[in-house]
Amino acid sequence: MKLPDKVYDVLKWICMICIPACTVFYVSCAAIWGWPYASEIAKTSAAVCTLIGALLGISTAQYNKDK
Repeated sequence: MKLPDKVYDVLKWICMICIPACTVFYVSCAAIWGWPYASEIAKTSAAVCTLIGALLGISTAQYNKDK
């Protein structure tokens, strides 16, 4: 599985910046404002980031193998 460069870059940005930032924002606001499901959202976010990271790792390994 080799991802095109643009897709790889977007997924990497989502995994490393976007999802963690949104998670911290929600969990912080949930503690302040009493929003529901903070723990569940944090755990789901971690699972999604792990999945995307694994897919990116597979793509990177395939790319390096072909070089």
